[in-house]
Amino acid sequence: MDRRSFIAKAGLATIGAGAAALSTPAIAQGNLTWRMVTTWPKNFPGLGVGAQRLADRISKASGGRLTIQVYAGGELVPPLQALDAVIDGSAEMSHGAAYYWQNKSAGLSFFTGVPYGMTSRELTAWVRYLGGQEIWDEIYDQFGVIGFLSGDTGTQAGGWFRNEINGLDDIKGIRFRTPGLGGQVWEKLGASVTNLAAGEIFQALQSGTLDAAEFVGPYNDLALGFYQVCKNYYFPSFVEPGLATELVVDKKKFLDLPEDLQAIVRDCCQAEYDAVAADFAANDPRALQTLVEKHGVQVKRFPEEIMEAGAKASKEVLQTFLDSSDPLTKKTAESFVAALKIVRQKTEGTDVPFLLAREKYFNLD
Repeated sequence: MDRRSFIAKAGLATIGAGAAALSTPAIAQGNLTWRMVTTWPKNFPGLGVGAQRLADRISKASGGRLTIQVYAGGELVPPLQALDAVIDGSAEMSHGAAYYWQNKSAGLSFFTGVPYGMTSRELTAWVRYLGGQEIWDEIYDQFGVIGFLSGDTGTQAGGWFRNEINGLDDIKGIRFRTPGLGGQVWEKLGASVTNLAAGEIFQALQSGTLDAAEFVGPYNDLALGFYQVCKNYYFPSFVEPGLATELVVDKKKFLDLPEDLQAIVRDCCQAEYDAVAADFAANDPRALQTLVEKHGVQVKRFPEEIMEAGAKASKEVLQTFLDSSDPLTKKTAESFVAALKIVRQKTEGTDVPFLLAREKYFNLD
């Protein structure tokens, strides 16, 4: 799928959505219509589609008592001002990634992904069963909002590079789009790091403002057209091992909802977290095949030197949070580390040995 095709399909989807809206019965008096602003382009594979699907789930499950209108990044507010829109009351909900707001509270990055940290399954175990949600609530209480896990991309791709990466010397000084704690790791490896919203990355690569960029993985990257500028595609991301998206809701308005509507919002977020994971699992491999076979993309692994240096830098970044003078940031990091020590036992003791055995012995070609 090239960028023109993606834009054309987005336009058709918009027309379809408008037609559907016209055929929807009028909302009864007393029912609520809330605005959800997102950080994603309209009809963006996986993430933007997931945001719309979440809104539709809530609207349908509530029988129209709570109808959610979705605004793509830039339609109501700029993509990276989505959280501010909820805080200042311009919208009731935002859909994005918590690490976009690390300038507000450093601990928020832990609820998106930590370099060399938890896989997506491990992350949801921490948030749902090992105290993560309670700490997340404590952080967001400062801003009058509440957050819920709303999507899961799985382990991401490492990124697109204009030039081949053979070792650490090739990282020095490159201008690299990568956000969150992962950006701090790449800075330690010598890159010059910036964060841009999804819709801004292609132009920055094309103009030469960026030398490299990572976003999510093949499913999204194909739609964004990065292959038109860069051909070196590196796997896996060691800084985003299991990225989660979030739904943020105005806390007062959420608590003013009847209990059944509160439960609908929570449960629809959990359902969509799993649906997005399945979407990426199904479509990342197919998109990667298209990138390789149709567009000549070269799929590569990071050299061991970079993987090892990345692990060392990741430990250093994590330690700064464990040593933080801010009690809530320190509490978040300590909870994350304690949970990781628990959940990695199953992953590394059961899942990894099975996957290695399947790769070695169960070839279906």
